[in-house]
Order: sequence, then C-alpha cells, then structure tokens
Amino acid sequence: MKSASVSDAVIETRHLYKRFGEVAVLSDINIRISRGEFVAIMGASGSGKTTLVNILSCLDIASEGQFFLDGQDAAALDEESRREFRADKIGMVFQQFHLIPYLTALENIMLAQHYHSMIDEAAAKKVLDTVGMMPRMGHLPSQLSGGEQQRVCIARALVNQPPIIFADEPTGNLDEENEHRILSLLTEIHHQGRTIVMVTHNPELGIMAQRIIRLQHGKCITGESHHYEV
Repeated sequence: MKSASVSDAVIETRHLYKRFGEVAVLSDINIRISRGEFVAIMGASGSGKTTLVNILSCLDIASEGQFFLDGQDAAALDEESRREFRADKIGMVFQQFHLIPYLTALENIMLAQHYHSMIDEAAAKKVLDTVGMMPRMGHLPSQLSGGEQQRVCIARALVNQPPIIFADEPTGNLDEENEHRILSLLTEIHHQGRTIVMVTHNPELGIMAQRIIRLQHGKCITGESHHYEV
C-alpha cells in the first residue's frame, strides 16, 4: 500500500546513497518531484548529477535507501523488471544523441517502439511531426545537423508516451539557436502535462525549470523554486 507522501510524487528518494567501494558518490539524498513538474538538477562536474539521474531513470541502482518511481518501489525491482518499467515510464534524451547510425530518423523512432513491444509507424511519424522532423524522416543521423539529431532524440523519448522525461545535458553539443529550439520543445512537452527532469551545469538553462535541485559533492544543498510564464 502506497503512503500518502508517495502517492502525489512521481519521484521520491529517501536517504539514498550510492557508493563505489569506500567512496560515497551520493550521500543521503532526499528529494520529491511532483507529477507534472519541470525540475533541473544542477551542480559542478563530479557533483553526482549523472549518477543520481542514472538511478532515477532505472539505469543504475542505489547502494542504500528507498526510491519510489510513479508510486512503485523501484529499488525493489530486479534487472528485467527495471527494464520493463523504464520502457513504460521513462523517456531519455542524451547529450550524445545515441542514434543508430545505419537507421533513418523514422527507423530510430520505431526501434524505440520495438523495445516497448509495439510497432506503429503512424505514431512514429506523428512524434517526428511534433518536433518538426517529418521532412527529414528518411535521413540517416550523419545527414542531420546536431539540432536535428536532438529533435529526433526527443521524438524517440516521446513515442511510447512515458509520463517522465529525463534530459541529460540536452543542449550540451548545440549552438545557441538550436539550444533555444530544444528548450522550447521541452517546455512545450512540460505544458502538455509530462514531468521533465533536466540535468545541466548551465545556469541559463536551469532557470527554465520551475525548480532547481543543486548537488555538491554528492549531497543536496538547496532546492530553489521559480515562477515563470513561457
């Protein structure tokens, strides 16, 4: 039975630790992210941002503590259950894109559907249209600019309609124009009701979020709220 504090949070950690040998990369992390929030996780290089997001997105497991994702005790899942849970609940946008180089934009989207045990070309085309990439759906990643590749990545993250989108330095390899375009897309997705968790070291990007969770040396040091209109 879910506790009241878990039921209204899409992400919650309680006394979360991650250790590599004797080194604690994350120490006593206690965070709550409500359904539909846009949150930025910020901190200097080595602060534990990527480690935390890998745990929150079920790519890794904590050494100690509790972690609830969409009301379920994710820390109790085995590897196969985490994979299935990730396919159902999470969309990922990476700095390095991670597109399959010999597949077209459309095929990369449909591959994500395959891992979700469902192929729907019409749905794949719809999300490509949403991010403005329909005219380029037959192109290989090498034939796309960095901004175009990242828009394909966002379409891939959206295709299975997950409630949570994790974006790890989503504009780190982009110029200013494409950075603005990607942030506008993420903001639009947030306004559609999805929870967005964005990792960034850039304060100019952090202020796009409603709230900032700051990490320093593996510990949460502040939580800052913003009120914005886009």
